[in-house]
Amino acid sequence: MHPARTMNSPPPGARSHAPAPPARFEGGGGNGGRALRPGRPGADPDGTGPGAGRPGRGRRAARRSPRRRRIMRTAILLTSVLAVGSLGTYVWADTRLNREVDLGEIADRMPQGRGTNYLIVGSDSRVGLSERAKKELHTGGSADAGRRTDSMILLHTGAHGTTMVSLPRDSWVTIPPFIRPETGKHYRASKNKLNAAFSFGGPDLLVRTIEHNTGVHVDHYTEIGFAGFVGIVNAIGGVPMCLDRDVKDEKSGANLKKGCHTLDGRTALAFVRQRHQEAKGDLGRSQNQQKFLAALARKAATPGILLDPSKVYPTMSAGLGTLIVDKDTGLPNLTSLFKAMKGVTTGDGKRLNVPVSSLSFRTPKGSAVKWNAPKAKQLFTELNNDRPVTVNDKD
Repeated sequence: MHPARTMNSPPPGARSHAPAPPARFEGGGGNGGRALRPGRPGADPDGTGPGAGRPGRGRRAARRSPRRRRIMRTAILLTSVLAVGSLGTYVWADTRLNREVDLGEIADRMPQGRGTNYLIVGSDSRVGLSERAKKELHTGGSADAGRRTDSMILLHTGAHGTTMVSLPRDSWVTIPPFIRPETGKHYRASKNKLNAAFSFGGPDLLVRTIEHNTGVHVDHYTEIGFAGFVGIVNAIGGVPMCLDRDVKDEKSGANLKKGCHTLDGRTALAFVRQRHQEAKGDLGRSQNQQKFLAALARKAATPGILLDPSKVYPTMSAGLGTLIVDKDTGLPNLTSLFKAMKGVTTGDGKRLNVPVSSLSFRTPKGSAVKWNAPKAKQLFTELNNDRPVTVNDKD
């Protein structure tokens, strides 16, 4: 989530029995006309040559040798401990991943495109939350009520950086034919809101629906619930965010003033869930979610987090317990995902919503978000072919 001796040369440390090299012929250089005998470089055995007449120098060097050896042993020991600790953390964390999604078993997949595509899903799963926590977080519902999607982001990485595309949960799309897992009943293809696909058939049907409507092949799936989200944010000490206006939403519990804040888990969850005071509704919420995820990745990838064992273990423990991924996703893939999200904050990529033509499109299922078909097709074609993104969701 993903550095020679010849056949006839003595082994290291062995005493050579080869004849000593001949002494260099005496001359009139800086050696006073004497022959330089073989022995310790820089001084002759008889006490002549450079270094002669300074007996204390040899004793000081001898005294320093054990110290140097101790320093070397300590450095090797620390390096070994860090290596073993890192390996142990990696193995432990990798086994904690919940790989319940098998993309290889999903039928009617889109062909592989260029670059790598991650589907990031934020679900409203309450698994891991106590009754008190659910009340404090304004989540409502129960842990046994199943899970729905609160956010969906298609993240593409390739030759031109990272592109994060939010897919509004109320997007009016075609859900391909499917079988309800709990009943075994067959359903024909039909129009519905995007989050209905997740409700009807979980991650498998959601991936199929997104691929069917975008033409983009999903390489990796990542889903996190409320408890994991709150846990990760708290474990890394909060996420810094600057707001250009007040944000207040009674349903999510968000109540933030204009300016810069460090959001803890509870406040961060309220911020990414609120939409009722957003002028663009679900699109405004999607933009907030993208901004927050990029800030979260930037904070989590700092040396103060990654290199501090007191932060690494709590962070992993807090998030991995409720993180759901596909069977081919490991820690190297998740690391690449975080680096890609972090890159967006430094200008190496774009954040945008799928282009829309209507935010209140009337349907039999209620008001929905209708995509701008020509622009959406252009966007997803550029992503699938790993070309520079030219579409602007603000046009």
